[in-house]
Amino acid sequence: MRARFYASLIILAFGALRLPLEEQLAREHRAAYFHGAKLDLDMRQRVGQLGFIAALGGFRALVADFLWLEAHTAWERTEWGRMVGLFDTVCSLQPRCLMFWDMAAWHMAYNASVAAREDKRQPREALRMKAEREYWKVGEDFLLRGIQNNPDHALLYDRLGMIYRDKFKDHQKAFEAYEQGWQIPDAMAYVRRFAAYELAEIPGREREAYERLKALYAEGEDERLPTLLKKLQNLEQKLGIPPNESVYNPDAQIPK
Repeated sequence: MRARFYASLIILAFGALRLPLEEQLAREHRAAYFHGAKLDLDMRQRVGQLGFIAALGGFRALVADFLWLEAHTAWERTEWGRMVGLFDTVCSLQPRCLMFWDMAAWHMAYNASVAAREDKRQPREALRMKAEREYWKVGEDFLLRGIQNNPDHALLYDRLGMIYRDKFKDHQKAFEAYEQGWQIPDAMAYVRRFAAYELAEIPGREREAYERLKALYAEGEDERLPTLLKKLQNLEQKLGIPPNESVYNPDAQIPK
């Protein structure tokens, strides 16, 4: 007990010496969209006394890494509810780490949701589907909060669009996520294409989607992927594009 007491005093003293620097860093973090962890009673209950003192003393990254390993153990044991709490704490401690938000959302929206849907302990299909959708929402929430803390990176917009597309089947929201994501400098090349794909699935926006896909097609062979070609064909049928104006007609005026 005495050793623990002295260890706590040393950590607190170290934290006090770092306080001026921490305040300066906090100002810089706020300017960089860093909505850092709130070291309040709720956080203390989640990480325990020593973990809370360590975080207060400037060891947030170390505490976050330890809890991430705990979350991985919970995943191996399929302890989904425990994982949510651990992921939430980890992301709160390190809100500028994209991997934490990304993996937390993936585990919830994909692994936990599938486990809930296939849970043989629950005989009622309606309740299994309800639980599955609730895990989709948990994954969505992780990504929305991750984007709030990291609006200058495209990765989480891409993952959000994927969940809306694959899980919620909401093409409007998927398009909006991809549309925001591809305009960020570090966006992956495919995000712009995915935005056009989802736009093509929104009723009433077929003409806009067709023009976007046609423009991508005109950029060259790298963009002429099977999915893009198929969606162009479908839109040409819906819009009644004359054969002589079709992308696939050799006499079309679209650059090849």
